[in-house]
Amino acid sequence: MLSVPARLTAFREGWQRVDPPQRPVLLINPRSGGGKAARADLAERARERGVEPVVFGPADDLAALTAGAVDGGADALGVAGGDGSLATVAAAAADRDLPFVCLPAGTRNHFALDVGIARHDLVGALDAFTDGLERRIDVAEVNDRPFLNNVSLGIYGEAVRRSGYRDAKLRTMLDTVDEVLSTTAPAAGLLITDEQANQHASPLVVLVSNNAYALNRPLVRGSRPRLDAERLGIVVVDRPGPEGHLVSAWSAPSVDIAAAAAVPAGLDGEAVELSPPLRFKIRPAALRVRISRHHPGLSPSALFAPRD
Repeated sequence: MLSVPARLTAFREGWQRVDPPQRPVLLINPRSGGGKAARADLAERARERGVEPVVFGPADDLAALTAGAVDGGADALGVAGGDGSLATVAAAAADRDLPFVCLPAGTRNHFALDVGIARHDLVGALDAFTDGLERRIDVAEVNDRPFLNNVSLGIYGEAVRRSGYRDAKLRTMLDTVDEVLSTTAPAAGLLITDEQANQHASPLVVLVSNNAYALNRPLVRGSRPRLDAERLGIVVVDRPGPEGHLVSAWSAPSVDIAAAAAVPAGLDGEAVELSPPLRFKIRPAALRVRISRHHPGLSPSALFAPRD
């Protein structure tokens, strides 16, 4: 196994130095992450670097603002907000083949962690516009809706819809689990077939991710070693049986999920409703992502993953 310094050097080979964009635009949610962007005066810090800030709020149409920035001549798009805002801006960047910059201004910043951004360095992440590294990563879709992290169905999909979810995620999740386990009704009426041709009917949880999560490394569980493997990660947790919960995990370039009715879901943490059938697919190397030259450029699970 490579040493940590050697591993950092090896993964850096996937990143390329690039020239700064001429008309970069950064969309900013000042309330995300408890107001991280506002406290850091991120809009002014962006202007100092020649980046045009566009501040948006709950009543604004982020997709329309992003389209307006592109129509106005933006040659790089960035977003400072939660994981739910990223996919909208990233989708526009991918469609126009523009560089995409993620600023870790959310609460958990899962995508930032996996792409190798130092999540504690919000202002320093702006250097992706001026002194950046670039590489291509995959984007996933469900029924043509893009996502960068994951789509969750079943217990989590139900929990995300509840009014108290954002303020008390753990309690809301536990309450939902308790309700599901105390009833004989199907959790979500889903039907999915795994890579062994086994059918999973009405599972408790289905998680489909843009590349697979590390599930067998306790120290780094919850991050993805790669974002360019050109495969979805699929995890299914079945309802309790004589042997307890049965967990199945596999990867594939696409997967279909049947359902009898519309399915509540969490798409990158945002509550949505998906019409069946649910068709998931990967778009290989669809997004040009940029990070600061001073940031790691790999996730924790990539750092400790075996390499040939």
